[in-house]
Amino acid sequence: MTSGSYKGDVSPRDAFERLQENDRSVLIDVRTDAEWAFVGVPAVERMARIPWQVFPTMERNEEFVDQVRAAGVPEDAEVFLLCRSGGRSAAAAAALTAAGFENCFNIAGGFEGDRDQHGHRNTVGGWRHDGLPWVQG
Repeated sequence: MTSGSYKGDVSPRDAFERLQENDRSVLIDVRTDAEWAFVGVPAVERMARIPWQVFPTMERNEEFVDQVRAAGVPEDAEVFLLCRSGGRSAAAAAALTAAGFENCFNIAGGFEGDRDQHGHRNTVGGWRHDGLPWVQG
């Protein structure tokens, strides 16, 4: 699946493999401080934690693009964006692309994946479900 405003969606496993293969790639976790602390974070070498929305109001972080630049992410780097299930990270990928970043990808399924038939996450897709490395915040 490809969006007209960013490079496209990739699976968590594909993103992880590309992060291992390309030392100019970076993962940006766009979830909130609360999610990082209580749910966990990917365990990868090149990662920035920059929230797309600010907890607890969940208003859009108007400084997002500036914070990505301040973190030293080059505009031509391969950038993988991750949230809980893929919605916020898609919006963040589109915003970075509009700001001049050339290779932004949304990690479809996010960190926790979609809800299953019982309303639970981590059972249908996502970084953790795929068995990729992560640590408790």
